Amino acid sequence: MGRSTYIGIAAAFAFSSFAFRFFFKPHQHHQPSRLFTVQELSLYNGTDEQLPIFLGILGDASRAFVSGNFTGDGLTDTLRGLSSSEVKSVVEWRDFFLKTYTFVGRLVGRYYDFRGMPTKYLKNAEAKAARGAQLLEKQKREEEKIPNCNSKWSQHEGGEVWCDDGYPRLMQRPLEIALTGKMSKRCVCLKEDELQQSGLEVYEGCDYHAKACKV
Repeated sequence: MGRSTYIGIAAAFAFSSFAFRFFFKPHQHHQPSRLFTVQELSLYNGTDEQLPIFLGILGDASRAFVSGNFTGDGLTDTLRGLSSSEVKSVVEWRDFFLKTYTFVGRLVGRYYDFRGMPTKYLKNAEAKAARGAQLLEKQKREEEKIPNCNSKWSQHEGGEVWCDDGYPRLMQRPLEIALTGKMSKRCVCLKEDELQQSGLEVYEGCDYHAKACKV
């Protein structure tokens, strides 16, 4: 597939196997959808005033949609290597546009075959997105058990975290590995008898029993 074709797709914000008219959905009867080739979809990029702009979600330049890279390797329809949360984001955008704009058809390629039927790639993407949603919900439930630190920041004084009850610690978020491929941390307030558990970190330059720390 040529670079010029991808540029046309990016100009139309065409990220996917679903194509939509780029205006809010009117109240109208359902119309039969059509199947597009990449070349056909790229015509609806806004350069021809006689044609509407079509927006696609979940294909074409999907990787660019989550990475922000609309050049070179970013303009690809593969979601391979993206995290669960990134794939979840793409699928959620597709669902948003299904509800908001007029659906006009499907793009034949990685996610739909020549009959317009879902391929294994679409099913895998939806399964990964569902797994991401489950992990996010699990993370939310677990983190609700431990209160977050209070925090503030100003240009003159910088940042500060503190606890009204307990001591501030950086706690690892292990589910982030499965969600994003990276380990992150959050500031939590722990009581004295909770400070010995693994995965905790005292803020640099902060006393072990301080209730407030500069960050």
